[in-house]
Amino acid sequence: MKEEIRNIINSIAFEKIEKHPNILIAARFWDDRRFMAAKTCYRFMRMIDDHIDDRKAKDEAISCLEKEVLTEKVNSWIQCLVANPENDPMIKELTETINTFHIPLQLFHNFARSMLYDIDHNGFNTLDDFIEYAEGASVAPASVFVHLACLSENDGKFYPPGLDVITAARPCAIFSYIVHIIRDFQADQQSNLNYFAFDVLDKNGLHPSDLRDIALGSPVSRPFREVIREYYDLALDYRRQTLLEIENLSGILSGPYLFSLHLIYQLYEMVFERIDIEKGTFTGQELNPTPLEIRDRVLEVASNWK
Repeated sequence: MKEEIRNIINSIAFEKIEKHPNILIAARFWDDRRFMAAKTCYRFMRMIDDHIDDRKAKDEAISCLEKEVLTEKVNSWIQCLVANPENDPMIKELTETINTFHIPLQLFHNFARSMLYDIDHNGFNTLDDFIEYAEGASVAPASVFVHLACLSENDGKFYPPGLDVITAARPCAIFSYIVHIIRDFQADQQSNLNYFAFDVLDKNGLHPSDLRDIALGSPVSRPFREVIREYYDLALDYRRQTLLEIENLSGILSGPYLFSLHLIYQLYEMVFERIDIEKGTFTGQELNPTPLEIRDRVLEVASNWK
């Protein structure tokens, strides 16, 4: 098992991986069919997310008419998963993947709901709004990952897992998402994206424009450190829940599928370890591991694997 894992690690071109798709790094240790299924689902979700984020990165506001166009486009992509148009190779591949691996369509609807929220809103009024948004933006793709990892297989056919994959995926998904938004704070602000809830900012005497100033190089203020502390403490709670859920899943999974759960957690844990509330500058350079550092953590997890 360890030798097989090491061979896979040596085959991964970490330096060519963009935006740190930890889901795909972890899924690479599965059999090829499940790995390709994860890639297909991730590519579709990434396409929708990038389409909206790229538009929001432009300085001009999105008009009501353009919001309607974007909304219709997202809805049409999701509706295609049922219609299965033969003239769209990507949708055809995705629908075949969904059918082969019995992936619940509800996960894609949950994801779309958060993408539609993105079109209509610029941020989150409350922390609860952010957590609800994370149910689609992060828990949904994580649930696809857990679903694929927990499938049973017999004679080349796959059967749905006997557990609630959303419940199983939620702790690590939200832990990783909070880590993700702290890690990408600078890049997000420079792309007109803000994931820090307005009520948390207001409680600490901050305006969203203050975050933009910090991202562009202004000194990190004490109020902003307190905002980070609140999100950090929330991540700690979901981190604790994640470890309990991985322990629960240890009674169900084994081999590369259990390894992949430990690995994806560790890939976000290595970022979490870099967050320094008191002295950190919260830049991308400070918080983003290099490809070599990611590879070293994967090797570390593999060497400690029993």
